[in-house]
Amino acid sequence: MQKTIPYYQIRGGSSKGLYFKADDLPIDEQERNKILLLAMEGTTEGDPRQIDGLGGATSLTSKVAIVGKSENPSADLDYLFVQVVVGKGKVSTTQTCGNILAGIVPFAIETGMIKATHPTTSAKINIVNTGGICEVIVQTPNGIIETKGEAKVDGVVGTSAPIICNYLETVGSTCGALLPTGNVKDIINGIETTCIDNGMPIVIMRAADFGLIGNESKEVLEANEDLKQKIEAIRLKAGFLMNLGDVKDQTIPKMCLVSPPQNGGAINTRMFIPHVVHEAIGVLAAVSVATATLISDFGFTNLERIKENQSESENQKSQISVEHPSGEFTVSLEYKMVTESIQNPKPKIQVLQSGVIRTARILSGGEVFIPLA
Repeated sequence: MQKTIPYYQIRGGSSKGLYFKADDLPIDEQERNKILLLAMEGTTEGDPRQIDGLGGATSLTSKVAIVGKSENPSADLDYLFVQVVVGKGKVSTTQTCGNILAGIVPFAIETGMIKATHPTTSAKINIVNTGGICEVIVQTPNGIIETKGEAKVDGVVGTSAPIICNYLETVGSTCGALLPTGNVKDIINGIETTCIDNGMPIVIMRAADFGLIGNESKEVLEANEDLKQKIEAIRLKAGFLMNLGDVKDQTIPKMCLVSPPQNGGAINTRMFIPHVVHEAIGVLAAVSVATATLISDFGFTNLERIKENQSESENQKSQISVEHPSGEFTVSLEYKMVTESIQNPKPKIQVLQSGVIRTARILSGGEVFIPLA
């Protein structure tokens, strides 16, 4: 009374999820989503424990990647990300996930979708949810996926071989512009915000404006109901300002509280995703926050040192360390300053490429059993 579907479970960055070939799932979106819910939770009614499925009962472990050969001439593979909303009996495809993306090329190699080459294997990934291309480079000496290495991802135990992810087209991929409101700063419900989208729509606010230091733990922040209500009220208004419409039932925009760095980074963060606090920070969230440090003055001295090198004469490169509850996340940004017109002579930033290093490990593979109705 069950049917089986081939799958792999892979840890990508500081997340993990189920990976499926697009050809193994129904074309019909509603039927596909039903199968994903049954695979992850064992029910379509919602179970926060996910006890009858393969999910890990948190948003970071309830993720799905659907991978197929791409018809986009600029890409090798299509990647559709699906977030199973824990315990709600629904899924979301309004965002993407850079952590899960790190496992796409290993999955494609293992399932024969692409062939590994020596010493590395590179593939361009079409990010279906939001658009844009990411070049992913995996270490494959002698055509075999390397798992050992010195790359460290905060939030993950141990080290592993680096996976290089170069985001080529992520600016405004969801909202239509890097600064979707048209402003560097917006006042929403009396709070100064920066609304930005360099791969992930984010609303950035100073922790101090909420009476916080910024180093509060995940548990302390989640227990603060007044804080969560204030942040959600801002999020709902920001959704319209960021061209996302009514975001009440969406998982974007993410909400980020920032504060002065504590360990030599550029900025310290606490990320709401959007209603619980992230144990670390998502890949594309880190990219968007790092980009914001280049264009928005949050009053932290480390940011000013980054800005000093900006000019309009040539491409600039910055390594920006984003601190989070589990450590730090370094983002490499390549950009230049451009003048749009004589009428608007003030230079604006143009992001050319965003790079991050992740790791991934295949955890299991086989067939998931789907209950029949």
